[in-house]
Amino acid sequence: MVELLTYAYLDRLQPQFTAFLATIAKGYLPLSGQASLWIEIRPGMDINRLTDVALKSNDVQPGIMYVERSAGVLEVHSFDQGAVMEAGQAIVGSLGMTINDRVKPRLVGLETIKNISDFQCQLINRMRHGNMILPGETLLTIETQPASYAVLAANEAEKTANINILEVRAIGAFGRVYIGGEEAEVLEAKSAVEKAIQSIEGRVAS
Repeated sequence: MVELLTYAYLDRLQPQFTAFLATIAKGYLPLSGQASLWIEIRPGMDINRLTDVALKSNDVQPGIMYVERSAGVLEVHSFDQGAVMEAGQAIVGSLGMTINDRVKPRLVGLETIKNISDFQCQLINRMRHGNMILPGETLLTIETQPASYAVLAANEAEKTANINILEVRAIGAFGRVYIGGEEAEVLEAKSAVEKAIQSIEGRVAS
């Protein structure tokens, strides 16, 4: 029995987040402005079958496919928003589900650290794949469950505020996002993330 954990539709990939994906994706790289769909399921191996369903539904391209025992993640994208949504419908239809059979996401953590120190900047900058954070800036850390809703949080934050995306981890037990920037911009991004995550309908995880 397949469990639909994440169904996250991004209507327009933002430039920074798109550039970040290019540093981690092993498939066909997305471009800024494209629509993107993220599917996360359990068990992980079934993502292979769902990738086949998505790619045969129409002309979308796969950017990311992770396969772990605990979960599998697929990302597909296209400049044609309708094609991306159609691929999503094909996936959930093949599972005998609807979009609302996904798990309703929750924010496990949403913390800001103001006036970040030089030494903590060094630690963060050594592990990030995106932009750097500078001493004195504000750090926003986001933790989501299911994990792949981290991508929605990152894209919505950039869409709303002038921030820097430092790191996004969208697979595992929890998703994590690190964002840096000026305090006012980071707080605006934080508010947008809360609103976006809370607006998603779905079932309560058992």
